[in-house]
Amino acid sequence: MQYEERFTDAQLGKIIEEGMIYMCACPAQVAEALRKLRELHRYQQQCLTQPTNDATVHNAIATSTVQAHALLQDCLDHVLTLEKWDRLTLQMPDNLRVRQMTEMLAED
Repeated sequence: MQYEERFTDAQLGKIIEEGMIYMCACPAQVAEALRKLRELHRYQQQCLTQPTNDATVHNAIATSTVQAHALLQDCLDHVLTLEKWDRLTLQMPDNLRVRQMTEMLAED
């Protein structure tokens, strides 16, 4: 399985920002998990360049990271579709914004 980034870091940041503004953290948590997996993948690639490291261990971690990354990208893509996010701007849909704002005001 090839490592592929279907969402840019900027797009993940936008999803996280939208989630934090409107207190809807589920898509933001998936986006944050993708960021962490990307860090782990980069780290493993760096470890593989060191001849004293056990390549078998780092390849195993890298392979699992690639699989988890692909699965979470599928998840995020599906969630954005289910919630009807604007795929061009990555803005949370108005109905979710209104719902989140209504719930926040009701708590006050």
